Amino acid sequence: MTKIRKAVIPAAGFGTRFLPQTKAMPKEMLPVVDKPVIQYVVEEAVEAGIEDIVIVTGALKRAIEDHFDVLNQDLVKNLQDGGKEDLLEMTRKIANLANFIYVRQKGPYGNGTPVLAAEPVIENEPFAVLWGDEFIYSKPARLAQMTAVYEKYGGIVISGVRIEKKEDLKRYGIADIEPVEGNVFKIKNIVEKPNPDEAPSNIATHGAYILPPEIFPALKSLEPGKGGEIWLVDAINKLRDDGVPVYGVEIENGKYYDTGSKLEYMKTVVEFALQHQGINTEFKAFLRDLDLSK
Repeated sequence: MTKIRKAVIPAAGFGTRFLPQTKAMPKEMLPVVDKPVIQYVVEEAVEAGIEDIVIVTGALKRAIEDHFDVLNQDLVKNLQDGGKEDLLEMTRKIANLANFIYVRQKGPYGNGTPVLAAEPVIENEPFAVLWGDEFIYSKPARLAQMTAVYEKYGGIVISGVRIEKKEDLKRYGIADIEPVEGNVFKIKNIVEKPNPDEAPSNIATHGAYILPPEIFPALKSLEPGKGGEIWLVDAINKLRDDGVPVYGVEIENGKYYDTGSKLEYMKTVVEFALQHQGINTEFKAFLRDLDLSK
């Protein structure tokens, strides 16, 4: 079984739900306490053994490249002069997390387009896809759990998230599933953003994928789907119809953080602040003193 060495992180969206903040700053760079969202995604990929990170960008995304670049020498001097060696070491490590490759997105709207844009870098090998504005925090890392399933079964592997609120089913691709073993299931079909009353289950196939290189010709053969967009799920369903098995794995010991919406982003920041060793005690005291009756 070919080792998964490369991961694609689409990060070309406009971030309209966070305007005006995202007018000049990528939504993937929104901070969760002291790290941007996309760094959590990259760290997950690295923990799973990924060596090459392909970030698919668009206009006004330069801040992502700067974040994962080597340190500015003025900043290095400032930290050294201030005796802040711990901060210097921590920030230096960011550029060495992986080999970072940047590709500009071209083509029609849809979540299949950034995946296709990465084809020249991926070439003829299986790879992972993780969205740049959301993550699952788990031990072991979500992608590491998925890689274990891929090494056993092959095919396509998608992370599964159980959606608790029925009305939220219309926001995701929902899987029609049959059990395999434990938290692993075979996906018979994926229905993109279904009517909640017609959803085949409450398992969203969402957030992370391990895909074969055959996904590229499948994407190229697609006509625009729902909303006139090129959907990754349509290409996955096409490969499934051609005999490629598709597996889902419900991530164990994990929690999904949808940092792509304002409310869920704020919930994520508060939760991580409560866990942050540098500020959690004072932050808890601050929350206790809030007058929530207003």
